[in-house]
Amino acid sequence: MRITYKGDYALKAVLALSLKYGSSVVTIHDLAKDADIPIKFLEQVLLELKRGGFVDSRRGKIGGYFLVKPPHKIKIGDIVRFIDGPIEPIACLEKGYTGCRDIYKCAFRHIWQDVSSAISNIIDNVNFQELAAQVNLKQQVLTYSI
Repeated sequence: MRITYKGDYALKAVLALSLKYGSSVVTIHDLAKDADIPIKFLEQVLLELKRGGFVDSRRGKIGGYFLVKPPHKIKIGDIVRFIDGPIEPIACLEKGYTGCRDIYKCAFRHIWQDVSSAISNIIDNVNFQELAAQVNLKQQVLTYSI
C-alpha cells in the first residue's frame, strides 16, 4: 500500500470537513489553509471526493464544501481505497488474480495476506468522527493556560 500526495490531501480534506461537520460549509480557501493543501491540488481532490459521494458543494456567497455523510460513517479505508486503489501490498492478493502459476504454493503469500489484513484492520476501524475528536482534544490541551 502506498498513500500518494493526492490520497494524503484527500484524508486531510475530509478530516478538516469533519471538524466543521454540522456547523457550516467550508470555503475552499479556508479548507486549503486548515489542511495545508495547495488550492489547485485541493480543487482536484475535492472534485474526486465529490465524484465518490464523500463531499458536496454549495455555490454562491455562502457557498463551500461539506461532507455528504456524517463523519462516523466514513472510514479512513474508504478514502484510501477510493483515491489510491487497493491496499494489498502485492497484486496476487487481489480478487481474481491469475498472473502467477505458483500462487497457492508461494511461501510469501500468507505473509502478504497477514500484512494486508493488519492494514485493513486499522484503516477500516477508524472513522473521521474519532479522528476529529482526537484533533479537538489535542487543541484543547494546547490552548490550556494558567
